[in-house]
Amino acid sequence: MFDIQKETIEWAGRPLTIETGRVARQADGAVMVTYGETTVLATAVGVKTAKEGQDFFPLTVNYQEKYFAAGKIPGGYFKREGRPTEKETLTSRLIDRPIRPLFAPGFKNEVQVMITVLSHDMENDPDVVGMVGASAALVLSGLPFMGPIGAARVGYINGEYVINPHVDEMPESALDLVVAGTSDAVMMVESEAKELSEDIMLGAVMAGHKAFQPVIDMIIKLAEKAAKEPWDYQPADYSAEEARVRKLVEADLAKAYTITDKTERYAAVGAAKEKAVAELALTEERPDGIPGTVLKDVLKSVESSIVRGGIIKTGKRIDGRSLDQVRPIVSEAGILPRTHGSALFTRGETQAMVVATLGTGEDEQFIDDLTGTYKEKFLLHYNFPPYSVGETSFRLAPGRREIGHGKLAWRAVRAVLPNHEDFPYTIRLVSEITESNGSSSMATVCGASLALMDAGVPITRPVSGIAMGLIKDPDGVAVLSDILGDEDHLGDMDFKVAGTSEGITSLQMDIKIAGITEDIMTTALEQAKGGRMHILGEMGKALGEARTELGEFAPRIETITIPTDKIRDVIGSGGKVIREIVEKTGAKVDVNDDGVIKVSSSDAASIKAALDWIHGLTAEPEEGQIYKGKVVKVMDFGAFVNFFGPKDGLVHVSQMKKERVNHPSDIVAEGQEVYVKLLGFDDRGKVRLSMKVVDQETGEEVKEEADAE
Repeated sequence: MFDIQKETIEWAGRPLTIETGRVARQADGAVMVTYGETTVLATAVGVKTAKEGQDFFPLTVNYQEKYFAAGKIPGGYFKREGRPTEKETLTSRLIDRPIRPLFAPGFKNEVQVMITVLSHDMENDPDVVGMVGASAALVLSGLPFMGPIGAARVGYINGEYVINPHVDEMPESALDLVVAGTSDAVMMVESEAKELSEDIMLGAVMAGHKAFQPVIDMIIKLAEKAAKEPWDYQPADYSAEEARVRKLVEADLAKAYTITDKTERYAAVGAAKEKAVAELALTEERPDGIPGTVLKDVLKSVESSIVRGGIIKTGKRIDGRSLDQVRPIVSEAGILPRTHGSALFTRGETQAMVVATLGTGEDEQFIDDLTGTYKEKFLLHYNFPPYSVGETSFRLAPGRREIGHGKLAWRAVRAVLPNHEDFPYTIRLVSEITESNGSSSMATVCGASLALMDAGVPITRPVSGIAMGLIKDPDGVAVLSDILGDEDHLGDMDFKVAGTSEGITSLQMDIKIAGITEDIMTTALEQAKGGRMHILGEMGKALGEARTELGEFAPRIETITIPTDKIRDVIGSGGKVIREIVEKTGAKVDVNDDGVIKVSSSDAASIKAALDWIHGLTAEPEEGQIYKGKVVKVMDFGAFVNFFGPKDGLVHVSQMKKERVNHPSDIVAEGQEVYVKLLGFDDRGKVRLSMKVVDQETGEEVKEEADAE
């Protein structure tokens, strides 16, 4: 019934198995990939014909984690997996990026790749396993996919590269880098680093590339036994149509791309395209015209050759810059009056307004993951409204691109944040892209750094980011610094590097051609370093380091630690005590299971009142200390005084005055405030207090009485 084929190798100390023929046999390609005891099912299905009028390649990658994979039941009312989590969205993008460029040029049939996590061993992250599975499923499917690709995670622990480190090893690693590529070249890099040098980062990329070569070999071996017949697909030849377009508008487009202003350039390019459509498009009156989708593709090809050829031949960019020149920068901090921290970062025609908000423990985000639920104390949200590019569109929830760009900036900035123990705030950054013409994610990094410093967050160093591009033609290679939107669309690489003056904190690379070499990456990294340092200098003109005080409207947080067995005293039955503290002092009180209590308010007096209250509930009285208390009961033999939170103690009649006292009621009355000294505890643990050794007017100890005691 089953024609099962499988390949197994030992990879980074664990077995990796790819199996096909047992599950999902109606998909064009389907594999079960198991690494350690983490298993994913990867499937690929392609529609046999392209939709008429389709002018793009509709590839969809869906990575999904099933809670049963970790022996868990989803939370919430429905107890069912809901919309994609941030991790699922980011992993879908991670898998999409290296496979998309490897489909045959011009292929526009709809393709869907689905990766489902079926088992998670809590040691091996399923994202790399899913990428391997997607590659194998596509190779087996017969689709016009020029793979396979391999992928690996690279850590950097104790000065050594570690391939596919376990999940519990990652906190010790100075690097979390995922690299994917073919046998010849690197296609994609995604990373987060703790200020590592260019040499270390490049070494990690090449170590990962070398490490996944056995995976590529095993996919090829499996394909030799189980691959389906290749689809009969031949890219269409539009050379005749391109010749007609070139003859008509090539000169107009070439002239348009000499205009350095974006708005004027777009108007001139648009006019040339309208001319082509008016004179060459297929209509009833022009049966020999060019179909609309073909004309669009041909125009893009002509544009691409003009822009790319011009850069290679002249060394000048669309906007007149040299290859390594960064656009003019204006950095501003503290631009909004009531926010905790704000910045406006403008680079050419790209602009990000970034706002920092400081919160308390109540503001931490709960994240439910296969490995368990945890709290996130640093949030960064990126928004790309349509007005930023002069367009209109229907606005829904953040898309994959917005989530991905926000996470890239989050990785870049996280390395410089203070320890939560030293700065116990929840931090949220929001980046509103108000203008865009290339690399808004790197503008977000720069704006985020400024906004944090404006808020008084003691980051170790400012972070800047730059996007690099590539033009790789038979006539030459050009690496571009600070790319424009057009250079991104028409170029071969989007290579983003963020970091401080000390090193790289995040690196992301996407390639639109069949990979790039180590030499090109070396050049790009060195050129990016120069651009990054220049941007840091421009940022420093607005703000070079964190402000010494928090903003006027930011909450203040004080932290104390109490014994864990005292937590119940602070919370009270059903939360009665903590609610009373919050209500009467006006401060927020967050109590952690480890006994750490954070008290926050914008009013210092509220914080002090709450802290004093908590101290009274949890601290123990100290022998020899003087306290101010209140008489709660008068007896024949003395008076009980409430002197320390809920604690009462006895002042024996002999300890009330130096002179003989006939009855305690001659000296004190219920409700009266008195000063007492804690003498100690009797054999039964009862508290012994004294009034006679304390001056009842000043609260000062009476020396001679104290000596006598």
